[in-house]
Amino acid sequence: MQQEEELLDALATASFIKYSALKNHPYFADYLAQVSPLKFYSETNIGSRPAKRGGSNKILFKDLRAIPYVGAWAQLKQNVTGYFGVGTALKELDKQGKFLQLKALYKNSLYFKTLLDNCEMAMKKCFFPLTAFLSNDEKYGEIWNTIYEEYALTKEYVLRLSGNTELMNDYPVDQLSIAMREKIVMPLLTIQQFAIINIREIEDNLINTPLKDTYAKLVIRSSFGIINAGRNSA
Repeated sequence: MQQEEELLDALATASFIKYSALKNHPYFADYLAQVSPLKFYSETNIGSRPAKRGGSNKILFKDLRAIPYVGAWAQLKQNVTGYFGVGTALKELDKQGKFLQLKALYKNSLYFKTLLDNCEMAMKKCFFPLTAFLSNDEKYGEIWNTIYEEYALTKEYVLRLSGNTELMNDYPVDQLSIAMREKIVMPLLTIQQFAIINIREIEDNLINTPLKDTYAKLVIRSSFGIINAGRNSA
């Protein structure tokens, strides 16, 4: 139906604008380079490709490859690629008085419902307390808070559309699978973030210490466990 196509087009446009604003933030690439394991992907041989294109030591958004990019967000437990911009788009159409049309679209369009189901799964795997210390960071606080606010907004609107009180309420088996996986990966993610924090401190303060290599090994070895756990569960 033309009305459904117009709704989807309006959602896509609003969502794209929101996501583009995030990736165009002047510290966006630095955020991934310094608070995620992105730059260590080339040392793990996970994606069979380098973590980025080009020979520059500095990470630029245009040089990033898909597997390390998505994987870095997953190991940050922020999963930006799975939902970012969706909440803003739904809110924009709600402000235009089109929420009932969105409800009808959710009920009648398997395509739209599947998109939002995927958003729910991505959000269910988020855990913002892992990186909450960044909310007050002088350089990266704005980015962290932007991501968290979009997560909260998307969750609010997805639940309003579904009528549920929690994410993935219609998929209890998948919920359980994710919960079991989290028990395995959360200690590893905590160790990994500890190592990344220390590497950032060493680099920011230009400290020459062999501990940097030790912390790097912790990041990489943690990645192996996190990724293996992900392959064997939801």
